Amino acid sequence: SMQYVWDDSGKRYLDGLGGIVTISVGHCHPHVLAAANKQNEIYQHSTTIYLHPNVALYAEKLASKMPGDLKMCYFVNSGSEANDLALLMARASTGNYDMIALRNAYHGGNASGMGVTAHSTWKYNVPHSFGVHHALAPYQYRGPWGYDDADAGKKYANDVKEVIDFATPGKVAGFIAESIQGVGGFVEFPQGYLKQTYEYVRAAGGVCIADEVQTGFGRTGTHFWGFETQGVIPDIVTMAKGIGNGCPLAAVVTTPKVAQSLVGKIHFNTFGGNPVVSAMGKAVLEVIEKENLQANSLKLGNHIHAGLAKLKEKHKVIGDVRGKGLMIGIEMVKDRTTKEPAKSECAAVLESAREMGLLIGKGGLWGQTIRFAPPMCITQADADFLLEVLDASFAKL
Repeated sequence: SMQYVWDDSGKRYLDGLGGIVTISVGHCHPHVLAAANKQNEIYQHSTTIYLHPNVALYAEKLASKMPGDLKMCYFVNSGSEANDLALLMARASTGNYDMIALRNAYHGGNASGMGVTAHSTWKYNVPHSFGVHHALAPYQYRGPWGYDDADAGKKYANDVKEVIDFATPGKVAGFIAESIQGVGGFVEFPQGYLKQTYEYVRAAGGVCIADEVQTGFGRTGTHFWGFETQGVIPDIVTMAKGIGNGCPLAAVVTTPKVAQSLVGKIHFNTFGGNPVVSAMGKAVLEVIEKENLQANSLKLGNHIHAGLAKLKEKHKVIGDVRGKGLMIGIEMVKDRTTKEPAKSECAAVLESAREMGLLIGKGGLWGQTIRFAPPMCITQADADFLLEVLDASFAKL
């Protein structure tokens, strides 16, 4: 029942967006609740000025999930805060200022996050984006190099090289990208893209940041972290949302070399690493392992993708189906040739699905892409229900 929510009239809904990709192991999971309640009864808050065992135990377990030298953990409260700290680390550790980000990206609503975000709908007309350059999004459905181009990854990466050569001093602080673009409509990068891009960025003196706020913690099914699907190891990884299953917890994990750049000045976060959220974060990792939720994401993700392929043949309003595991995007178009975004149709499908007991989200610059990212504990019956509801909703258009 942890994948469901109820409204004030008692009607049940399958939560197909998980509180915007945040409820990872299920609403009010008993193991996570028990960890929170136990710690709340003992001691609720201690700043990291005084070491509490929970933050150390949690950092140790989280670091064990990371590849390479990614072993230094900093805890904050949200994805926006995590990305803000990551940008500080990039600039402090390299001595450079310019950052490369991607069009169609979302990295937060604070000033620095807004700067590296590239959706006009999320950017207020205030000063931001200083030193930020946005390269082409490796968006195969809409970009110049599509799914039929085996070299698409390298071609999109070459645009990053051109941005470095033409728009920066030739030296950069770093590159930041979501491993699968979330708000942008669950856009999955072509293979080889991040590997080639990381080479260009590091050659220009920069570090590479993976924004795992939506893709992390086994949601892609094949790997625990989204960046692993591209065969790369970043220098800095940011994470939030599913990390705490709904509690205000986020983290930045980096290497000792990058972390050393913060020594000598004071960096502090009042609530980061709080004993309660640290206990909850550790409990979330334990549930993912014990209940094999990554494997469940892979199994049911494949099942849903197969079902959506059939729906695409049936409903011409479906232009593209993409994503990995339980992170699935369905881009809707008025015409498959022109790819005109079907904004109003997408909104209608969301409303129709809600009436039938399914909550889903939307993304993309024009709000044209359905986003499905439920708690990873959903069942085969839930997956079939999703497909049935979508089929009926598309048919009503």
